[in-house]
Amino acid sequence: MLVRAWHFTIAVLVAAAIVLQIVIAIRVSGSPHDVSVGLLRGSSLPGRIIRVLSFFTIESNLLCGIVSAQLARRPARDGVWWRPLRLAALFGITVTGIVYSTVLARIHQPNGVAETAVNTVVHYIVPVMMVVGWLVAGPRPRIDVRTVWFSLIFPVAWFAYTLVRGAIWKWYPYPFVDVTTHGYARVIGNALLVTVVLAVVAALFAVGDRRLPPAPDARVAVATAG
Repeated sequence: MLVRAWHFTIAVLVAAAIVLQIVIAIRVSGSPHDVSVGLLRGSSLPGRIIRVLSFFTIESNLLCGIVSAQLARRPARDGVWWRPLRLAALFGITVTGIVYSTVLARIHQPNGVAETAVNTVVHYIVPVMMVVGWLVAGPRPRIDVRTVWFSLIFPVAWFAYTLVRGAIWKWYPYPFVDVTTHGYARVIGNALLVTVVLAVVAALFAVGDRRLPPAPDARVAVATAG
């Protein structure tokens, strides 16, 4: 019951934070047109909402919300495509939390109660809860080499989408993918570097998946299947 409640709480927090972030985007001005890196204002209403959903932070949180909702329903959840989805959520949100707390927090200043609440949930609470939930409840084992490779589809697809969208609308969510400033060669190099970092974190989860004892729900699932 506690495991289900833990995952359910994550799913609810993610949903609430993203809805609140969209409300914030709706309220900011759509004019004049502005394609400054990372800004929500300066676009049409649909454009501002799409900008919100284009951040790696938001997409990582969305993945966390999806897999957590599934785990709240069935803590021993498994499946060929579910495994890389869960792993992508784990390494995506882990890197999001680490990078923000160690680097970006010093230069990012949320404005008002709503922005502060969203920022706290997506950059601190969800990353910690996701990792703690995996350490305590798994389910394990779930990660093999194939799972690691397939999980990297997530960041690669995000980079591809970001570059295509940027080429059309000239807006980029983060400075390191800003082709207008850095050019394609440097941005692609940045993307490869970040993907390698994400792959290393995914591999660390894979090592933990094999070396840590099976999580309680995994043992129950095995016993039930046997």
